[in-house]
Amino acid sequence: MTVKIDHKIVGYRVKKADTEQAAPAAAPVEAKPVRMNETIERPDFLLGTTYKIKPPVAEHAMYITINDIVLNEGTDHESRQPYEVFINSKSMEHFQWVIALTRVISAVFRKGGDVTFLVEELRSVYDPNGGYFKKGGVFMPSLVAEIGAVIEKHLKAIGLLESDEMSETTKRILAEKRAEFEASQKAATNDESASEYPANATMCAKCSTKAVIVMDGCATCLSCGDSKCG
Repeated sequence: MTVKIDHKIVGYRVKKADTEQAAPAAAPVEAKPVRMNETIERPDFLLGTTYKIKPPVAEHAMYITINDIVLNEGTDHESRQPYEVFINSKSMEHFQWVIALTRVISAVFRKGGDVTFLVEELRSVYDPNGGYFKKGGVFMPSLVAEIGAVIEKHLKAIGLLESDEMSETTKRILAEKRAEFEASQKAATNDESASEYPANATMCAKCSTKAVIVMDGCATCLSCGDSKCG
C-alpha cells in the first residue's frame, strides 16, 4: 500500500516485525560421566569393607580391606569403584609378597577399565605344595586364590560382577535332596575337616566345593546346584 508523506522527514527508525521471535537458547551441554582413571586424586573419605580369612597355611588370620570411591555421586551415572586394597596380619611370613600384591592390585584398580579380570587371574594361582579346604568345604588352590575369591565377593557386592546366588526354590530343592541323601546314608562322622556337606561328598568342578552327591544315578552339587542331569 502506498502512503503519501506530507511532512518533512527529520529522522527514521526501522521497526521490527511483530512476528519476529527471539532466537532459541542453545541447549545445555551434558557433562560426560567421570570414568575411573589414574588421574583421579584420592579423596579424604573412601568407603571401606574388611574381610577376614584364616587359611591353614598361615599362622594368623588375614584381614583384607578394600576401599571404594564413588564416582558421579548424585547423578544417574553414580557408581562405586574399587580404589585400593590393604592386607594386614600378625604373621610376617608372607609380608613381602603380600605388600607387593596389594600395590599391584591397587594400581590396577586406579587405572580404571574392566578390573574383573583380576579375579580369574588370582584364582588360577596354584600352590606347588597343594591347596587347602576352607570352612564349608570349598577348595582353595592357594592363598593367592583365596585373596582372589575375596575380591570376587566384593566386586559382586558393589555390582561390578553378576551375582550367581541361587533362587529360593533351588535352595529348597537342594535342602530336600540333601536331607533325603543323609537319611539314606545314615552316616555319622566325627571328621571336623571343614565340610558342612556329607562326609562322602566329592569335589564339584564348577564351584570347587566337596558337595557333590549321587542320588538315583544323578550327580548334584549341594553348594551351587550344578547337576549332570540338567
